[in-house]
Amino acid sequence: MLGFATYAALLPELRDLWRLSNTEAGVVGGMFFAGYVPTVSYWTALTDRVDARKVYAAGSLLAAAGGAGFGLLADGFASAAVFQVLLGAGIAATYMPGLRLLSDRVAGPSQSRTIAFYTSSFGIGIALSLALAGAIAPLAGWRAAFIASAAGPLVAGPLVMLGLRPAAAAGAARPASLADLFPLGAWRRVLADRAVAGYTLGYAAHAMELFGSRSWMVAFLVFSAGLQTPAPGFPWHAATIAAVANLVSVSASILGNEIALRIGRRPWIMIAMAASGTTGIVLGLSAPWHWAIVAALLVVYSMLVMAESATLTAGLVAAAPAELRGAAMGLYSLAGFGGGLLGPVVFGVALDAAGGAASVAAWVIAYAAIGSGCLAAPFVARLYGRG
Repeated sequence: MLGFATYAALLPELRDLWRLSNTEAGVVGGMFFAGYVPTVSYWTALTDRVDARKVYAAGSLLAAAGGAGFGLLADGFASAAVFQVLLGAGIAATYMPGLRLLSDRVAGPSQSRTIAFYTSSFGIGIALSLALAGAIAPLAGWRAAFIASAAGPLVAGPLVMLGLRPAAAAGAARPASLADLFPLGAWRRVLADRAVAGYTLGYAAHAMELFGSRSWMVAFLVFSAGLQTPAPGFPWHAATIAAVANLVSVSASILGNEIALRIGRRPWIMIAMAASGTTGIVLGLSAPWHWAIVAALLVVYSMLVMAESATLTAGLVAAAPAELRGAAMGLYSLAGFGGGLLGPVVFGVALDAAGGAASVAAWVIAYAAIGSGCLAAPFVARLYGRG
């Protein structure tokens, strides 16, 4: 995950360097998901038939190439978008196949908690990515930060290959085909289950808010710092604050899953989604407030955004038929990261449409835009339940 948030950490600098609009800057951030979304179903469905460790290793090489290529060759909107796509395709071959590797080796009551810890490692990776970029870029430049990020996946691949024993794939062995990109027959079968459909739709709304907010987190802090009086605003670098917020939010995913085990997955998901969407709007309003309030709200918001993440994933894994688990997880990830593709773009478009990044009202509208799915979730679930 070490290259995941490098662009987000350096977005304000690269936006100004390449003279990008907020919409263009958001599109570059979203291009990660343009690489992730079309390939994740292929990679994940492939784990039904071949050793998932090999899929993971291939993804690690792709992710490393995306990070190093960005640092060495990116010089504007188009080239930056290409390397973000490559990075996204690489992480698509590691995250959900990695979850498959884990879920096939852990069963029973401990599976839900184990999955919660695995999904939380996503947030830890993002925090480390932000921290690394924030530490290296001021000293050696933004290109060095991207190149350094490639070291993470180069270490991850061998760790998985050497640390896990091979396991037989659940499905019949046959060559991969382009049909695996969109296994419509398998998807129709898994979506016939109302619980699987609900978790998948919920993950899409969750991911739009999660990745939209993370992509623009550093930029928001830079904007807020410029409004602080007296100068210089925040006592720490914006990327450092963002890294801490992401790291602290990891505990919310684990704690949220524990709460869901006690009160039920559905009620907890509805509570967490409504709370995160509302808090995002408050965070946008807080930009000119004292830095300590802004930082505290950012941490609270980050935790609320993550609060239902593990619960959604654990619910999906539990609900999916064992023989179609790979396809179900691929569709789930496709829907979620499709929301992730929209999040950064929707945020940037909303900023431009509402008056630009210098307007507090524009930031409020942008946070409301990416949180709209979560805010609507309780009403949609109620109507869906009645149907």
